Amino acid sequence: MFDFSHPFFRPLWLRVAITLVCLGWGLLETQIGSPAWAVVFLGLGAICGYKLLLTYRPPEGGE
Repeated sequence: MFDFSHPFFRPLWLRVAITLVCLGWGLLETQIGSPAWAVVFLGLGAICGYKLLLTYRPPEGGE
């Protein structure tokens, strides 16, 4: 679905921000009573957290 090895994701602050926005939006959806969207965004946040923070390896080659 996403190319997590793209050079766009190289800065740590950007990877953290993307993860937090997804998780925050999922929490917002739980507060306003939309459980389906909450599951979607919390799942996406979990995937981003895993792929962008825990197992991220910068792409080979330089810019």
